[in-house]
Amino acid sequence: MNSLSTARFLLCVLAASASSGLGNQRRVSAADGPPNVVVIITDDQGYGDLGFFGNRVLRTPALDRLAAASARLSSFYVSPVCAPTRASLMTGRYNYRTRAIDTYRGRALMDPTETTIAQRLRAAGYATGLFGKWHLGDTWPLRPHDRGFEMALAHRGGGIGQPSDPPGGEGAYTNPILFRNGTPERASGYCTDVFFREGIAWAERESQAGRPFFLYLAPNAPHGPYHDVPADLLEHYRSESIAPERFPRPIGHPSTGRFDAETLARTYAMIENIDQNVGRLTDWLARTGLDRSTLVLFLTDNGEATVGYNAGFRGRKTEVLEGGIRSMLLAHWPGRLEPGVASNLPVAHIDLAPTLLEACGVAPSVGVAADRVAEARFDGRSVWPLLTRQPVEWPDRTLFVQSHRGDQPDPRHHFAARSTRWKLVRNSGFGAPSAPADAPYELFDMQADPFETVNLAEREPAVVSNLLAQYDAWFAEVSQTRPDNWSPPRLVVGSPHENPVVLTRQDWRGADWRAGDQGHWLIDVKEGGRYTVTVRGAKGEGDRVLSWSVGGRTESRPLSAGETAVTWRDVELPPGPARLDAWIQEVDRKKGVLFVELTRQ
Repeated sequence: MNSLSTARFLLCVLAASASSGLGNQRRVSAADGPPNVVVIITDDQGYGDLGFFGNRVLRTPALDRLAAASARLSSFYVSPVCAPTRASLMTGRYNYRTRAIDTYRGRALMDPTETTIAQRLRAAGYATGLFGKWHLGDTWPLRPHDRGFEMALAHRGGGIGQPSDPPGGEGAYTNPILFRNGTPERASGYCTDVFFREGIAWAERESQAGRPFFLYLAPNAPHGPYHDVPADLLEHYRSESIAPERFPRPIGHPSTGRFDAETLARTYAMIENIDQNVGRLTDWLARTGLDRSTLVLFLTDNGEATVGYNAGFRGRKTEVLEGGIRSMLLAHWPGRLEPGVASNLPVAHIDLAPTLLEACGVAPSVGVAADRVAEARFDGRSVWPLLTRQPVEWPDRTLFVQSHRGDQPDPRHHFAARSTRWKLVRNSGFGAPSAPADAPYELFDMQADPFETVNLAEREPAVVSNLLAQYDAWFAEVSQTRPDNWSPPRLVVGSPHENPVVLTRQDWRGADWRAGDQGHWLIDVKEGGRYTVTVRGAKGEGDRVLSWSVGGRTESRPLSAGETAVTWRDVELPPGPARLDAWIQEVDRKKGVLFVELTRQ
């Protein structure tokens, strides 16, 4: 696509802005056979973090060209944080059905009985590959290559620079330690460059072998930390002297929060690096002729994390206001999808899995175990008729979004209910496990007021009551998906599919990630027997004692100032569920460890 002439690019932009007149254009037949599918999902990139959507500071030429040449659904919704969005995208189901209700403390783990889009497409003959962020479980049977991806090159946890980083790879955006189908390896280059380079090479091999491919590209950028970004791009954005007045004054709301030019420069450097890689991908598709037989989707997992230009939408990441849950959705397939806004109807992440199946000609039952068909039903609806501008009846429905901290969802806390016309929202605080009693309900007419400027809750009490009743019925129904629906999956130890198993702070229970926090792990010892247990902590000063306990047994050994790990051999672990604790006792305090590694002998 980088080879598009200026004239052609301008024509694409004009076509995108005048999409209502495109319906009578002649369609070009698609190539025979099932299409390839590329899904690109970025991490913490907001709606306004794209030049095409009005950002005058950020350089995104490849994405701008892609947007101009793509069909777009202008009211596309995701969750306010990452793991819930990814669970819904993978399954076509509300994340509250999948156990993936938060981003850490074991609450990002997706239940292994859920059926993913990768499993369905793989059963239909597709090669399936994931490159980048998974964030739905790092141990068997929760890993991406356990969930339908033949090839997965991924980082652990919710991002590089988090406590799940392997030793020696802490915070390494450049030359990171990644996991290729579960095996760690040191990559060469910047993380986003690695994911696209490896993903394109894998897709090319599969295409040459005659297989359609499903390529899931999920860079961890522009998620923080922002310590390691492409230096040349950072220098450019530092020289730009970024300030709020550099951005257009939007209709709606200016971005709220503390504006930090340095952090924004680092964020934009990461986004421009993503754009360069999208250009490499689209160049490869065009050069090989695969663009005519490939559906490319581009979206982001939640709203902006760094205060900048938010295209007039209210709120940011973690909020259920539009700025936190509305994403761009670009759908590109030359000859099949006409550029421009294909529909303004509200659609969501739960719609992508059924949409991809229809686009690929795959029945929803493919890849689903015979005894799981009812449980694997989609909450979403295929939006392929909207993207292809088919005349189709589209009954009104209400979409629901809810995510907040805490061990289980709290009814009517931090949620949005969106019908074709109305949006009821209670933005009661992502960080709190329950809603303050005085947290207000707000109602907006999204057709007349897409930027949420006029609260109509008092004027339209019947609409509020109706949407609340729909929400209550939805919450009760998804809560009963399984008898213990709000319990997280246990971490399996002793399976022949993974040995050793590494437990990280990403999935521990009962604590955050601060240095002094102490959590525990809920495990399931699949096969009892003798194990080697290695416990790793941070460096400290003076002599300390490192301890761990499971099933009523406690082991302790001294840990000198220079030591970070202790290993126990021939430890007998009985089969079944258990709680595992591990801690370091210092002179005046007890704190949690970094990792526990269990190897069945």
